[in-house]
Amino acid sequence: MERVRHAGFDFWARAAFALLCAATAVGILVYPTYPNYDSYYALLWGREVLDGTLPHFEGFRVPTEHPLAIAAGAVLSLFGEVGDRLWIALTFASFLALVAGVYRLGRVAFTPVVGAFAALLLLSRFDFAFLAARGYIDIPYMALVVWAVALEAARPHRGTPVFALLTAAGLLRPEGWLLAGLYFLWMSWRASWRERAIWAAWAAAGPAGWCLVDFAVTGDPLFSLHYTSDSAEDLGRSRTLAELPAAIPQFLAHLVKLPVLIAAIAGIAIAAILTPRRMLWPAVLLASGIGTFVAIGIAGLSVIERYLIVASLALLVFAAVALGGWSMLRPQSRARRWWMAGAGLAVAAGITVTLINLNLRHFDQQLSFRGDAHVALQEVLRHPEVRAGLRCGPLTVPNHKLVPDARWIADEPFERVWARAEQFRSVDRRRPQRRGVAIYVTSRFALFNQAFTNDSDPAVIQVPPDGWSPVARTRYYAAYARC
Repeated sequence: MERVRHAGFDFWARAAFALLCAATAVGILVYPTYPNYDSYYALLWGREVLDGTLPHFEGFRVPTEHPLAIAAGAVLSLFGEVGDRLWIALTFASFLALVAGVYRLGRVAFTPVVGAFAALLLLSRFDFAFLAARGYIDIPYMALVVWAVALEAARPHRGTPVFALLTAAGLLRPEGWLLAGLYFLWMSWRASWRERAIWAAWAAAGPAGWCLVDFAVTGDPLFSLHYTSDSAEDLGRSRTLAELPAAIPQFLAHLVKLPVLIAAIAGIAIAAILTPRRMLWPAVLLASGIGTFVAIGIAGLSVIERYLIVASLALLVFAAVALGGWSMLRPQSRARRWWMAGAGLAVAAGITVTLINLNLRHFDQQLSFRGDAHVALQEVLRHPEVRAGLRCGPLTVPNHKLVPDARWIADEPFERVWARAEQFRSVDRRRPQRRGVAIYVTSRFALFNQAFTNDSDPAVIQVPPDGWSPVARTRYYAAYARC
């Protein structure tokens, strides 16, 4: 009887997922967003590989490379100028896979109702969908990790499929190395020496692939580790070990919001009392997510809240236990009825508070800006006088934020596009630009997003020097040229 109910629930879950896929496709067309800073660099590095040149991993505010992202960038670069839009489509596909994976984990570990609540909670955390809209690699990373845990929860010691997912995750983010290492220990406990050798090769594939890419490009197999550590200190993102305990709950509360965090704590207690064995894999996901975050902090790398997103997914599952755990009780029990009523009131209260505080205008502004600003930059860079000016010298933009977008649109190499803010670096300062094309941000909204930074002088990076002539202007940008 229970299996029949589950089958019926899964039917409606698949129907709802199909509607979500259709709505996502419409959203991609209505709000044509473009990749974020880091993802554009992955596309550029992929294009450099296709051109037969080594990617440029060093430079002013250049992000850390991610091998699998570079591979994806190379494939998408084959499609020309639409490669960046395909990147967004691929990221949204990963987001849909993430939603399905969270449902699957909640269903396997507890019940389909818990899985549904977990998926709905994920969809209600708009920051996750917003990451997908800007093409962050965190979304496919989360999808790979969650599906690895879900597959293992459904059939323990599954082996190769889980290792394959964790290896791919480890080529996107180094936290995946630790997860693969933990899974190796789990798989090797009662394995033969031959099996241990195979599992060890899988666990080592992620860090080995990363080191090989770093060595081939820079000659330093640990380049990413050294470079990221230096960048974290430069950007003020590093934290001491003593600061991490306070940062963890603060970051988690911001990611999932405080009411959901409280519900997750209650869900952990409920699961520990009712079904301690079934909570194993969501608990592993939570512990590993927090553990890798702490390891990042100890290593001196960037400590930002996005690096707790794996732990936040586990919290969503446990919060779903608090809301849908009644489905684990007997159908006619009084406790089940009271729990259902309380969960219904909690959901109604959550929806009401969300609707009161929801600022759709903010999301509309941000999403519209990503699309409109990109189109405006395209119009400027493709203007005939701008193209003529580029034959006289390099292209400059106010700071690092517009460099990858401009390089992608203009199809210019690394050394031909740079930020005027580089003139203020303590080392490797750029000389003032004498000829070429200079892009200036003109819209107030764009100024705070793409021009002003703490390490530059607005009077230098945003004021055209004497002798430069305006040649093109759009809503957000103006181009000046000098030959």
